[in-house]
Amino acid sequence: MGEKILERAVLEKTIQSLKREGKKIVFTNGCFELLHIGHVRYLQAARAEGDVLTVGVNSDLSVRQIKGPKRPIVPENERAEVLASLACVDFVSLFDEPDPLAMIRSLLPDVLVKGADWAEDAIVGRDIVEAHGGRVVRIPLTQGTSTTSIIERILGNYGG
Repeated sequence: MGEKILERAVLEKTIQSLKREGKKIVFTNGCFELLHIGHVRYLQAARAEGDVLTVGVNSDLSVRQIKGPKRPIVPENERAEVLASLACVDFVSLFDEPDPLAMIRSLLPDVLVKGADWAEDAIVGRDIVEAHGGRVVRIPLTQGTSTTSIIERILGNYGG
């Protein structure tokens, strides 16, 4: 799995090489705290949009900034490894920023994928991808699946 988890600088060089080979690069991102069927379906649909799927994963620092001090549930290295184990994922890279803008700027993917819960004009990096001839794809979510709903269910069933 380690060969799929790359530092941003190494990933950038790898992606540039794949682009020169004519590969269509797809990028998505997220926290992916507790991998569930919604994530798997989303990632498979994202992979179907091109030749290479790169997943930017919010680091523990980034998750805390976004979701608060009790998150993430699962540490960044484990989340990255679980994602890298999926056949549909080609590369995984962590980022500390609250959003993936810097990673999108450095990779310039051909396709930027987000969930359909994101309004098109709210998708970070959309303007950059489109300005370089790429496109943005919004993928419908699997209803009833989210890390937050899983945590709530666990607390409801087993919490105090």
